[in-house]
Amino acid sequence: MPRRIPRTVLDRMRTPGGIPGFLKSASVCALIAGLLSPIAPASASETETARTSAAANDYCGNQCSDILPPGQNGNATLAQILLNQAFGTQPEHAEDQLGPYAGLAKGYTGLTNDKINTFFNDASFGVPADQVASTLKPAGRSDVTIVRDKKTGVPHITGTTRYGTEFGAGYAAAQDRLWLMDVFRHVGRGQLTSFAGGAPSNQGLEQQFWRHAPYTEADLQAQIDNAVATNGERGKQALADAKAYLDGINAYIDASDSGRYFPGEYVLTGHKDSVTNAGTIEHFKITDMVALGSVIGALFGSGGGGEVNNALSLLAAQEKYGVTEGTKVWESFRMRNDPEAVLTVHDGSFPYGTRPDDPRGAALPDAGSVKPEPLVHDRTGSAATSSATGASSDAVKAASSSARRGMSNALVVSGKHTASGHPVAVFGPQTGYFAPQLLLLQELQGPGISARGASFAGLSMYVELGRGQDYAWSATTSGQDIIDTYAVELCQDDYHYLYRGTCTPMERVERKNAWKPTVADGTAAGSYTMRVWRTKYGPVEYRATVGGKKVAYTTLRSSFMHEADSIIGFQMLNDPGYVKGPESFQKAVQHINYTFNWFYADSEHTAYYNSGDNPVRAGGVDAEFPVWARPSYEWRGWDPATNTADHTPPSAHPNSIDQDYYVSWNNKQAKDYTAAPWGNGSVHRGNLLEDRVRKLVQQGGVTRASLTKAMADAGLADLRAEDVLPKLLKVISSSPVTDSTAAAAVSKLQAWVAAGGQRTEPSAGSKKYADADAIRILDAWWPLLVKAEFEPGLGSELFEAMTANLPVDESPSAAHGPTGSHAGSSFQYGWWSYVDKDIRAVLGEQVKGPLARTYCGDGSLGACRDTLIRTLKEAAGRTAAQVYPGDDVCAAGDQWCADSINHRTLGGIKHGKISWQNRPTYQQVVEFTSHR
Repeated sequence: MPRRIPRTVLDRMRTPGGIPGFLKSASVCALIAGLLSPIAPASASETETARTSAAANDYCGNQCSDILPPGQNGNATLAQILLNQAFGTQPEHAEDQLGPYAGLAKGYTGLTNDKINTFFNDASFGVPADQVASTLKPAGRSDVTIVRDKKTGVPHITGTTRYGTEFGAGYAAAQDRLWLMDVFRHVGRGQLTSFAGGAPSNQGLEQQFWRHAPYTEADLQAQIDNAVATNGERGKQALADAKAYLDGINAYIDASDSGRYFPGEYVLTGHKDSVTNAGTIEHFKITDMVALGSVIGALFGSGGGGEVNNALSLLAAQEKYGVTEGTKVWESFRMRNDPEAVLTVHDGSFPYGTRPDDPRGAALPDAGSVKPEPLVHDRTGSAATSSATGASSDAVKAASSSARRGMSNALVVSGKHTASGHPVAVFGPQTGYFAPQLLLLQELQGPGISARGASFAGLSMYVELGRGQDYAWSATTSGQDIIDTYAVELCQDDYHYLYRGTCTPMERVERKNAWKPTVADGTAAGSYTMRVWRTKYGPVEYRATVGGKKVAYTTLRSSFMHEADSIIGFQMLNDPGYVKGPESFQKAVQHINYTFNWFYADSEHTAYYNSGDNPVRAGGVDAEFPVWARPSYEWRGWDPATNTADHTPPSAHPNSIDQDYYVSWNNKQAKDYTAAPWGNGSVHRGNLLEDRVRKLVQQGGVTRASLTKAMADAGLADLRAEDVLPKLLKVISSSPVTDSTAAAAVSKLQAWVAAGGQRTEPSAGSKKYADADAIRILDAWWPLLVKAEFEPGLGSELFEAMTANLPVDESPSAAHGPTGSHAGSSFQYGWWSYVDKDIRAVLGEQVKGPLARTYCGDGSLGACRDTLIRTLKEAAGRTAAQVYPGDDVCAAGDQWCADSINHRTLGGIKHGKISWQNRPTYQQVVEFTSHR
């Protein structure tokens, strides 16, 4: 049968889940029968089973594994969507990786090497002959074959020509993710509502991303032209690869349209007619790939921003304490280079983003003058409702904060400390949980290409994270600052500014969207215009006055207008003729301008490199704050026509080869290397990996199983319970606890800490937590104690300003965090380091890099204890329904559900919830046994 079809859009996106109740009536059977009849039977070439041998040049020795839930198949016909909505049935391979992935949460404790593939897929090259499910010569081509395996349906694409290989990659991607790819090319262009519906969540999503990358069609094409022109033969090859890939996508569109097995979401959103087949699925073009890339870059690879928020909190601190003391207080909370922070690179210094001795050029706003630049204009209909304007406000906060999605982790151990003598790696990206998944799996074998792994849908012309013949690689988000804020002085009116002494008009870029109700999204008709004012220093984000002068604050990102440049690095990673060891790996990822930490392992070596186009700033400029848009404060070598500048050399980026071990969970990369997000202090979720891996290395004999167990164990830990709660309890227990309510709460918390401080079920499928009361108490207590500990000393205004820089909490159920609820990734952003350092100071313990003041009880142990006990009693009295108020996924009071991972539907197929784990979405476990 022809392959399946997807669904509708990101975390907060409205999906076809709102299909009317008629689907549950008896008539659904007749409807489905009618819908099944137009589907053309598969040709023999699509279904015949062919023998295929495992590809040559696989040096992993059956010791490479991977997993990507919920399943490879992200497409569903209309009939399959209706069956899923009515009866919960799943298309083939839509969720067959979800069970093994979920099972690791309780199955890891007894894990051995021979049981790894109980919870992961075999990621060896090729497909054994008895495991071939189907072979296909896409569009009848003789130069490429797509073989899919029985267990997971992953495509193994083998081409005899480069064109055929890439054509097959595009065809297979469309088979598995066509609807999702279509959704995201519209997100990248700021046209989601017109395409998928005007739900407030869709409005917020397109506003968030288009604000980040407000490109015209000419801008998108110019980026392609530049990437090709500046990269010689590799640039030409990338263009040829992209065109072949698009040809494959479009061939599938034509085949599925004529065969009537295209994604059912096209019918549900009004783009196709299920009876007459009227309507059009637009072909993909090369600029769509740049639009898609801008979304992925904004989500995971663009560190920086937040300079205006930084300025506002600094001014609040100076207002509270005076300039000198206020600056000292602010710097202590900022923790640019905290000596207690966990590091990925253990040795050396890599100064970047450090505080200048004599800062100059700062353009801090006058008090009360900052106003966000409106993005949305001319609202009509449902675009003018309170829910729509609320979504817009959330989009502004998400776009302007430095607390962006980080996620992803890596554990890599040198062969010096493993049982086999070969390096072992367990690593992968945390990209959230969606149905279908943003990533897809594939194997590519062709001239100059040999890799298996994961790629973002619509950008899968190369494997982006995965393994080659004798090496594997992965990435985590690094977050170093490549975005600066400039204050451009206005002249003539609000839409002209001074550029190097000349009054220059801003460029107006608009996107007009309108929508009407569909079966998938019943939101009433509405419309609006998104308008961005662009300057040579980037888009306008705020308006303010500085010293009485009217200014616009703009954001300049080094990767702006360069979304396509990273394609060369990914091309190199797929090329076995280029990557032959750790040094060539590092050179490959130097071509990637996204802000990522890259990790590598082969049979002999490990390596690390931090990528990103780090601009060389003018001397004395502090990147934490807005600076004047004047030549003396511009990036060195900056050309506004191309947005190119001098970048720090590769040697200045944190990098390493064959360190004893590497860990990364979006923590600080190296000494003196400042990351844009706040919170890189004494307690970070990176400590959960560091503590476990360091212990394994000290013991020696590390195996794939033991390193996977360390990752899984950290993935169930409550960071607060493991690293902060024992110190809080130490303060409380400094005197006998006489209050019965407080004593009972303390007893429960102590028992939980003694049991390991994990958020885990007593048995798989119980859908409740062991130590549920203790977890409820801490979840309720944390925001109460932080506020009571710090607000009296900071004052309400400064406390609020500081929480704008760094959220107080990001527990699994904390929907207020930047990741959102039901997303798995947790404990990245929070005030754990502040509480840890402050409480240790109260206890009289040594604190390296302390806060400028002691806040809990104003430094008095007794007063601090009283504060903790008072707030603990309040927390203990809160019911589960108060702590977990419920949402559109869970009933109030359901603690397990509040934490649970829910695959957000981006289309018509839904999946069940799984128990919380804090681990990569796509994950590899690798240990190569030999080398070329």
